[in-house]
Amino acid sequence: MASSKAHHATGWAAGLIAAAVVTRAGAGGADYLAAALACLAGVAGGGAPDWLEVAWWSRSRRLWITHRTWTHWGLAWLALLVLAYRSLEAHALAAPAFGFACGGLMHLLADWPNPLGVPWILGRHSLNWWKSGRCDLLVVAASWMGALALSRHVWFHGTHGLELMRYLTAWRLRA
Repeated sequence: MASSKAHHATGWAAGLIAAAVVTRAGAGGADYLAAALACLAGVAGGGAPDWLEVAWWSRSRRLWITHRTWTHWGLAWLALLVLAYRSLEAHALAAPAFGFACGGLMHLLADWPNPLGVPWILGRHSLNWWKSGRCDLLVVAASWMGALALSRHVWFHGTHGLELMRYLTAWRLRA
């Protein structure tokens, strides 16, 4: 299990991914409200598999679901992601649902390398690369590299920084 700070940081990366995908799907609209909501829901989804286990209605705030069972089930998060994506242009809540699912899946990907593993389909599966909380920086860096690569592809059409600067300079000179 990654630390809560790592899940929060990877949740922001998931939010960026969700915002880029929502924009690319054309559901962002002129004001990009749907993309912003998808981003914020991605941040919330980044910690959701853990905070959904807590009995928030009781004083003790104990777990009402055993850790890494129902809330960490990969198939449910994938189903939510697909259903939300397919509904992006039809329903107003699809973009936040998509972002929430992106965050939840990012959480599972961050938990997958440690020995406890994640229940993807039926049983738990672990990559067994390191113990909990050991390589948080690696997990966060990998999630942000993926998020930045995807967002660059969507919003800047795959251009690199120098090419983007040349494009902006040429556009400014034409105007």
